[in-house]
Amino acid sequence: MPELPDVEGFRRYLARHARGRRVRGVRVPAPDVLRNTSPQGLARALRGRRLSSPRRHGKWLLAPTGEPILLLHFGMTGGLKWSTKPSGDHPHDRVILELEGGSLRYRNMRKLGGVWLARNQGAVGEITGPLGPDAMAVDRRRFDELLSGRRGGVKSALMNQRVLAGIGNELSDEILWQARIRPSRALASLDDRERGALHKAMRRVLKESNRHGRIPRKPTWISSQRGVNEATCPRCRGEVRRSKVAGRTSYWCPRCQPA
Repeated sequence: MPELPDVEGFRRYLARHARGRRVRGVRVPAPDVLRNTSPQGLARALRGRRLSSPRRHGKWLLAPTGEPILLLHFGMTGGLKWSTKPSGDHPHDRVILELEGGSLRYRNMRKLGGVWLARNQGAVGEITGPLGPDAMAVDRRRFDELLSGRRGGVKSALMNQRVLAGIGNELSDEILWQARIRPSRALASLDDRERGALHKAMRRVLKESNRHGRIPRKPTWISSQRGVNEATCPRCRGEVRRSKVAGRTSYWCPRCQPA
């Protein structure tokens, strides 16, 4: 599932190729990915409009044209593709914006994400639902405020989009491993030092991942061990455990994350 760094990569890609270009037409090979409009409605709303600077909030990508605003969510297999060729559609092209100088294609094999149209900025929240602040923008003081008084596990809190927008299963595992906190820990059991270590790890992981535009498979990160048979901890070379935490498969090290 694309998480904050992946969507940041899509934001940069859209800005690099499509910012400032006028929409000449819209094609929708897969109308079922449109969640609150029709192919005809999308074309009427966007034709003749110019794409301005895209924004990201958590896992959502916003492509304003002034108004209206196009919202993209990528599900498990979504992405963007810029093409200057006049033809050559891909089987997984779901929405195609024909722009000056080329086309921007929303490509999504499994169609688990979607495309929405917000008539103005006020309508964006109606589409996304309640979201916490973007995780990249949260300082230590705000981090403590967001976690204060919450019940449940620490991993569940990190992945809760109403608390922090943008962190999913893989990022949360990496952050907790770098902070040396077990994913199953109760949030209320963390002391001030541990909350500080958690925030510092979150900032470090997000900054490095954003630099790559994805969660990197660095050999010094536990993310490099996802899907590996007989996975070993990059830090202590001990066995990496896999267990269900907050309903998701979590990777963690019993030695480095003892509690």
